[in-house]
Amino acid sequence: MTDGAYIRAFDELDRRDVAVVGGKNASLGEMTRHLDELGVRVPEGFATTATAYRAFIQANALAEPIGEALGRFQAGIAGLAETGARIRSLFLDSAFPTELASAITRAYVELGQRIGRETPDVAVRSSATAEDLPEASFAGQQESFLNIRGAEALLDACRRCYASLFTDRAIVYRENHGFDHLQVALSVGVQRMVRADRAAAGVMFSLDTETGFPDVVLINANWGLGETVVQGTVDPDEYMVFKPLLDARGYRPIIEKQCGRKARKLVYAQGDGRATRLIDTPAEQARQTVLGDDDILQLARWAIAIEAHYGTPMDMEWAQDGENGALFMVQARPETVQSHRQAGAIVDYRLKTKGRVLVSGHSIGDAIAAGAVCRLSRADEIDDFVDGSVLVTESTDPDWVPIMKRAAAIVTDHGGRTSHAAIVSRELGLPAIVGTERASTLLSDGQNVTVSCAEGDEGFVYEGRLDFEARELALADIPSTHTQIMLNLANPAAALRWWRLPAQGVGLARMEFIINNAIKIHPMALVRYPEMIDAPARARIDALTVGYDDKPQYFVDRLALGIGRLAAAAYPQPIVLRMSDFKTNEYARLIGGQAFEPAEDNPMLGWRGASRYYDPDYRAGFALECQAVKAVRQTMGFTNLVVMIPFCRTPEEADHVLEVMADNGLVRGADGLEVYVMCELPSNVVEARAFAERFDGFSIGSNDLTQLVLGVDRDSARLAGLFDERHPAVVHTIETAIHRVHEPPRRKIGLCGQAPSDHPEFARLLVAAGIDSISINPDSFVAVKRHVADAEADQGIANTG
Repeated sequence: MTDGAYIRAFDELDRRDVAVVGGKNASLGEMTRHLDELGVRVPEGFATTATAYRAFIQANALAEPIGEALGRFQAGIAGLAETGARIRSLFLDSAFPTELASAITRAYVELGQRIGRETPDVAVRSSATAEDLPEASFAGQQESFLNIRGAEALLDACRRCYASLFTDRAIVYRENHGFDHLQVALSVGVQRMVRADRAAAGVMFSLDTETGFPDVVLINANWGLGETVVQGTVDPDEYMVFKPLLDARGYRPIIEKQCGRKARKLVYAQGDGRATRLIDTPAEQARQTVLGDDDILQLARWAIAIEAHYGTPMDMEWAQDGENGALFMVQARPETVQSHRQAGAIVDYRLKTKGRVLVSGHSIGDAIAAGAVCRLSRADEIDDFVDGSVLVTESTDPDWVPIMKRAAAIVTDHGGRTSHAAIVSRELGLPAIVGTERASTLLSDGQNVTVSCAEGDEGFVYEGRLDFEARELALADIPSTHTQIMLNLANPAAALRWWRLPAQGVGLARMEFIINNAIKIHPMALVRYPEMIDAPARARIDALTVGYDDKPQYFVDRLALGIGRLAAAAYPQPIVLRMSDFKTNEYARLIGGQAFEPAEDNPMLGWRGASRYYDPDYRAGFALECQAVKAVRQTMGFTNLVVMIPFCRTPEEADHVLEVMADNGLVRGADGLEVYVMCELPSNVVEARAFAERFDGFSIGSNDLTQLVLGVDRDSARLAGLFDERHPAVVHTIETAIHRVHEPPRRKIGLCGQAPSDHPEFARLLVAAGIDSISINPDSFVAVKRHVADAEADQGIANTG
């Protein structure tokens, strides 16, 4: 028999060869053969065939003893562990037939000649398949072996790959899915070893794994070999790139960069060429992000190319060679969860009450579940698991799947959004929180908890069984409207979950949320960091800004990432970003803030909004806000970003603000920049025409406008009964504002507030007044859209949207 029956080089394979070399090796061949011309690098290599595996079985007469061992197991005579060990020993005690051993050795020598190394280091990976069911690739069931050197070591690794076809978990998997064990074959992939032990590796998806948002690439990264990321034994870095703007006009649309703890990394063990060991990552290295921006963008380009070639969202693995810094793709397979999710409805989970947070981590999915904790250390403790419990453990691997299927939710100490626990939880539709760091030590067996993944990227384990609800927002048959219906968004971490809503942009994005949650530091405390005398505040600033010698740049970078993610959720529709509108008491609560904020008796009517931006005591802080906006528009490419100025009392104040913005590179009209103003003061209505000469649009802030028209402090519980957006005086003011803004020079005017959601009649009067847009919270979108459509139909307004 020729080598071609036993051996196939990757550049001779494509995705049609799954039955010959399994899904993993067929995919490597597909990329090698068809994507090399696009610059996608795949390590050189070859695969043994299913025919080679069957030749090994036949030469060693293994079929009959394997069948006998499986028969004893299926009859209940022998246990799983005994059966697996018996069959694996049959393989490990067998020899390669001469012809097959020679074919593998020759392919190994030829690989060395091709890459210029006499005895190359190689990765040896299993790729199982069933010849009559080529779509069955059995991913994750078999073993891989790294850093193999020499022909003898390679043959031994191939033998161990064959034996791994009968790991305990692989036997159970085939039993549960009705596969004939003896009809399954195994191909061995042999690749030039990428020295990721000296650099980095990780996982990449061509969509957002939590929301299914198709316009981003999600990358996880850790130092060392990539198994730590796949298995979820570390908390990796996470990066996100917005695909539509990548390479457009030189934009660099990285919208997320989270530096993970990366406490451990997998490297080669000293003295044993093929063994690996998990070591502590040096503290200085752990504090650094694994990939620079150029490498992040390069991987994203490859993800786009691979997705386009396969015609479906992809789940990929990558590695970086520590010898030359080159990036390589080492695996690609179709993504199987979000890409197949039904898009007809969104289920919105919401806690009705809040409890004490016990632990937090990366949220997987968007659901909520409650139950008693069941804490396990090993997968073989399955008999101790109580169905419907919350599984708590350090990390999971394929051996944990039978337990995970019985859980109400899953919580792990380690892992990122591409770890095993995360992937399986998505497949099972279970809420999971990974990377909590300490859940297995802080949570107790039998303790009642609520696992919430409905609050954005961060998930929380709350004490007790909390009351929650799940509401379905049906997307089918949503009516079109002439009035634009937009969204109010604040939390970048939750923004992408609403991408399926047919909204016409974001009418209000609140900068304060990003500052409060992602930055936490008063901007002036960063500007004047060298002068800070508050030692505790300095210590907290130092902890948050690790890696930043330029402290103000921390504010700019974090703010830009948050805004960029909000802009990505809306793109190409407009997103209206309100510049900071903290009151002085709220600013003072930021780290280092007390040194820069006066004590005001009535902060609601004090130093807020526009009045701060040109004031010498905050102007440098506002400059940081402008730099972040400039980065989002000019570096990332989100020219759909509209800037909005809050609480602008007079046209003269508007002039001051626009001048300061221009000084910081934000010139109204330049590169399409639009600047809006909040219409929330009676002066904005009275002098609407003067404001219209300075701004491109207005957004009615109904809360502040109601407060100032009725003279009712909106935060006063005693006066709550007097606060009503539907009061005739408030309605008249809103109608007057719409009328005046629509006079020449005509500008757009919308309303952002809760009233249209709470009161259908309020939406009706806005439509009658000719409002251009209504911006509401996402969970109210469907109801408000219907209210507006009904109002337009009653008034004979054609639905054009």
